[in-house]
Amino acid sequence: MTDRKAELAANLARVEERIASACAAVGRKREEVTLIVVTKTYPASDVRLLAELGVRHVAENKDQEAAPKAADCADLPLVWHFVGQLQTNKARSVAGYAHLVQSVDRPRLVTALSAAAETAGRELGCLVQVALDAEAGEERGARGGAAPDRVEELAGLLAAAPGLRFDGLMTVAPLAGPYAGREQEAFARLVELSSRLRAVHPAATMVSAGMSGDLEQAVAAGATHVRVGTAVLGSRPRLG
Repeated sequence: MTDRKAELAANLARVEERIASACAAVGRKREEVTLIVVTKTYPASDVRLLAELGVRHVAENKDQEAAPKAADCADLPLVWHFVGQLQTNKARSVAGYAHLVQSVDRPRLVTALSAAAETAGRELGCLVQVALDAEAGEERGARGGAAPDRVEELAGLLAAAPGLRFDGLMTVAPLAGPYAGREQEAFARLVELSSRLRAVHPAATMVSAGMSGDLEQAVAAGATHVRVGTAVLGSRPRLG
């Protein structure tokens, strides 16, 4: 085993223990939470090592990096998640490799992704990104995402859009607003919104929340997926 592979294996083991302990603390089964490793800024060689170590879900946040990396790793049994703010002119590229787009936050993006998925002949899973720092009437939050009062509209658009599948909700712990510094309460709010939506969209069960620093709070709140980068990949010199 190479030094890098051993490092990643040790980091993954620590993250796995954190997730398992967080699940046990609130009476959840470990299999209820899926680990997504955020590989942004790290090379395709790391993605290959992660796949060898059993990782199946990886995430990227910039198309210009994600597209060639996904192409380099097309032979691997991976599920690619796009988690960054997405411009409509990048929708066609992203729809070519991503299995899920977690950052849908406006109607124009729904339209662009639908057209791109149809052209590519693929079904693209989509999450509405919720901005818990956005006030009612505001369109988007500081870190992307739609205000909570716009989520129902976007969910309906996704559910009706050809080529798209509405899978659930995503959020990033807000740095401002009423939930700043209150990660578990923020994530619990996301779970509450998800529960309401499932009355109309019962298959939209995915709740993506929590990262390296707050995955325990996300698990405690009921997240189904956690997005972990630094805790797995460490401080290896980055691309660019």
